[in-house]
Amino acid sequence: MNGRSRWLALYVLCLGDIMIVLDSTIVNVALPSIRDDLGFSQTSLAWVVNAYLLTFGGFLLLGGRLGDLYGHRRLFLIGISVFTTASLACGLATSQTFLITARAVQGFGGAIVSVVVLSLIMIMFTEPAERAKAMGVVGFVLSGGGTAGVLLGGILTDLLSWHWIFLVNIPVGVAVFVLSVYLCPTVQAPAGERRLDLGGAITVTAALMLAVYAIVKGNEVGWTSGRTLGFLGASLVLFVVFVVIEARHPAPLMPLGLFRHRNLSVANIVGVLMAAAMFAMFFFSALYLQLVLAYSPLEVGLAFLPATLVWGASSLFLSDRLVMRFGIRLPIIGGLGFFIVGLLLFARAPVDGDFVMDVLVPMLFFGLGGGITFNPLLLAAMGDVEPQDSGLASGIVNTAFMMGGALGLAVLAAIATSRTDNLTASGDSLVEALTGGYHAAFMVGALFAAAAGVLAATLLRPVSAPGHAPAEPATAQAE
Repeated sequence: MNGRSRWLALYVLCLGDIMIVLDSTIVNVALPSIRDDLGFSQTSLAWVVNAYLLTFGGFLLLGGRLGDLYGHRRLFLIGISVFTTASLACGLATSQTFLITARAVQGFGGAIVSVVVLSLIMIMFTEPAERAKAMGVVGFVLSGGGTAGVLLGGILTDLLSWHWIFLVNIPVGVAVFVLSVYLCPTVQAPAGERRLDLGGAITVTAALMLAVYAIVKGNEVGWTSGRTLGFLGASLVLFVVFVVIEARHPAPLMPLGLFRHRNLSVANIVGVLMAAAMFAMFFFSALYLQLVLAYSPLEVGLAFLPATLVWGASSLFLSDRLVMRFGIRLPIIGGLGFFIVGLLLFARAPVDGDFVMDVLVPMLFFGLGGGITFNPLLLAAMGDVEPQDSGLASGIVNTAFMMGGALGLAVLAAIATSRTDNLTASGDSLVEALTGGYHAAFMVGALFAAAAGVLAATLLRPVSAPGHAPAEPATAQAE
């Protein structure tokens, strides 16, 4: 592929990926309208979100490996087709069961797309400076998509109806499919027998789905309840069975030797902690704005806009330059430092907070930290694996971020709730008690980010700045 074609293909891949990122937040704004229209109870309404999370989290590893075995471009086209078709079904849904089923299928397609995009980018961009810049574009997509989802969800639901938060995916999905056929490289899969480790695929997918289910329901049914502990225990047993299968299978779904790459292993642990801190920031700052400062949903989205713009600008124009100048370790440490400052500033925001000092300033620190950190962290996780394992490495990265975010959010929500209950019992007003609970969550989130920074500083293998290393040609051959 020539340079221009590579960058056009990157923009198409990112357009497909942003649909997946958008969908993780766009539905939240529309949940009250969906509940009223289809008659959901408060408990069953959660399945509109949970059904997507279960299949998305459960199929990340399998989707990545299927791309390695059968071609990343082919899997990307399949994933986009599944996601777009399921979006149409969601938009046309007239019953609870139909919508929840379509959301589950949507999550499956989203998992495939999200892992294959990173693999294709690593294959298309082999020259260090271009790869760093391409990962910066991905960081921009990941950062902007969440906030854009909140804004777009509010606009579409208010002006049209909740159906359009799904139907808007149809023209985008069709355009991405058509453009991908012409622009994305058809990378030759490795020679040899394409054996799928069926036992490994079943056990790891079931283990991830059980773990996601236990986490998302933990605060509702209780973390020490027999139900939660039972699902977590079953998930752990299945993970152990999976490891045993992988150690003995001649063509394992996940070669355990992959974790001999120290940067891959460390980067994923850092990613778990960073995702926990990031979810704390997004989730609890949104609650603070709505429940304490009385912002409307649209005002919340607009309040996040400066952070998104800073995140995007630092991803596109700063992060790759820092990587080229200092390598991967220092930008990760520095970016996490900005994360910590943003969280600590929110941990002191008062009940009568001022937008500029108590919202905008911490948001800007957070956006700068996120924009700097994502790029080198992805490069650390995927930079030293072989091309034939890039899909699996991408699946591991995505799984780490998702599980870290979900588990971190569940833990922090429990901490915030406990602190709020204690303050209420002590005689504080509801607003003061809520603010105190959010402060506790922000503080623990800052500790997560600090732990991630310490791990990056002490365990990440330092990779010197790549400078102007010679490019290796990206081969685009027939599948």
